[in-house]
Amino acid sequence: MNKRQEALRAVKFALFSVSAGLIQIGSFTLFNEIFHWSYWVCYLLSLVLSVLWNFTLNRKYTFRSAANVPVVMAKVAAYYAVFTPLSTLLGNWLVGTLGWNEYLVTALNMILNFVTEFLYQRWFVFGKSIDTAKKQS
Repeated sequence: MNKRQEALRAVKFALFSVSAGLIQIGSFTLFNEIFHWSYWVCYLLSLVLSVLWNFTLNRKYTFRSAANVPVVMAKVAAYYAVFTPLSTLLGNWLVGTLGWNEYLVTALNMILNFVTEFLYQRWFVFGKSIDTAKKQS
């Protein structure tokens, strides 16, 4: 793996993450402003939507992995089994107890998720299966 390929992979991940971020903030805004649900419900549902989008695109285009889908999904689920409750509880505490702005907290969680998820997916989820999928014409 050369540096150019790794840089391109990081750029692809960032671009797909931006699209997932738009899905997350768009759905969060809908749930928060239209339905007026509590922070944790808005955050949790919008996170799930963005994760499904991001995982699908990154598996196919960023990491080009032919790894067993249920296995890599289980690895991603393990990451989110830790990240989701921690970020949900922390976010709910910052918004509900300390009175922080819910959009600021959501943005901070998104940045933390972006950095940690890239490292986790690059080295643990797809590490040995990167570029194993056949290229599409």
